[in-house]
Amino acid sequence: MFKILTLNNISVAGLENMPRESYEVASEITHPDAILLRSYVMHDMEIPKSLKAVGRAGAGVNNIPVQKLSAQGIPVFNAPGANANAVKELVIAGMLMACRNIGPAWQYTQALEGDDKVLHKAVEAGKKKYVGYELPGRTLGVVGLGAIGRLVANAALNLGMRVIGYDPGITVQGAWALSSQVQQANGIEHLLSQADFVSFHVPLSDATKHLINRDRISAMRDGAVVLNFSRQGIVDDQAVLNALNDKKLYAYVCDFPTNAIKGHPRVVALPHLGASTAEAEDNCARMVVQSIRDYLENGTIHHSVNFPEAQMPRNEGDCRIAVVNANVPNMVGQISTALARAELNICDLLNKSKGEVAYTLVDLDCMVSQQMIDEIASIQGVLAVRVV
Repeated sequence: MFKILTLNNISVAGLENMPRESYEVASEITHPDAILLRSYVMHDMEIPKSLKAVGRAGAGVNNIPVQKLSAQGIPVFNAPGANANAVKELVIAGMLMACRNIGPAWQYTQALEGDDKVLHKAVEAGKKKYVGYELPGRTLGVVGLGAIGRLVANAALNLGMRVIGYDPGITVQGAWALSSQVQQANGIEHLLSQADFVSFHVPLSDATKHLINRDRISAMRDGAVVLNFSRQGIVDDQAVLNALNDKKLYAYVCDFPTNAIKGHPRVVALPHLGASTAEAEDNCARMVVQSIRDYLENGTIHHSVNFPEAQMPRNEGDCRIAVVNANVPNMVGQISTALARAELNICDLLNKSKGEVAYTLVDLDCMVSQQMIDEIASIQGVLAVRVV
């Protein structure tokens, strides 16, 4: 029986994929095999010794101590792309809100007083203050062409916009999913100099913090719109506020309100709505639950942020060992030697690595003793070992 601790409400659409006869799922549980969460901040949490995996029902993992878990041999799974359509729709809505001045116009209407005759007169008199512009023919710059960025780029093309994208780490699979009409920027500055709108879809890291700052704003077109539905910190809010006040930028639309920006008339700040749809929550839960199940039941790794992709077919009757170790030379040799000394025959073996972590699956034609597991665990560099 696998024990699953939930630190946030997880969609039933995902949890129902954990069979009750083999999974116990609860918000209060001791000695969990896995943790499922959404926005709960784990950084100060004591990590249970029983923990084998963590699953985030979403894309970003800033609320999870990934490095600490990696050092303990614990993979962190997420749900990349599961909420992509929800975020894409909000980005498109954000562009429309900005170019049609919907936020200020709405506030103007809400503040009107008087009977309908007075109201209608005020509407006709005031609407000229909120004249906007249309999207076709305008240029959207997309920074980050992952699952969300690609959908945003393709949708903007369908609206008649010109799209320029930048992502030095784009994969071959990602490129195939991107329209050939998306033009390639040779750098951030090149993209910013071309764009009427710029939308960010990158994780927050030391390299992406304040990706938009005072110097880069100066390279942008006058009257451009910045959209941030990625992570707080990607954009330097103060630099954007200064540019709005100087009329260098036209508007700022984001999902991360702060006291500094929330009252500005040219800012649309939403309460982190990017993935807040029932469909996105269901999709994220289903994806991460499947990843957790595959790992606990078969040792398979899909959609992990800190472990390599790893999948090896299973033969009925074989005993499988999963070993997590530091990515250093001769680890597979030491594991194989320990098994050979015990006269255990290896039927199949898979070894993959990602950064400082390596992962090995070993199939044997007979059961393995706890003594053998303890011996492998004692090898210097081994972080975790279990029979799957």
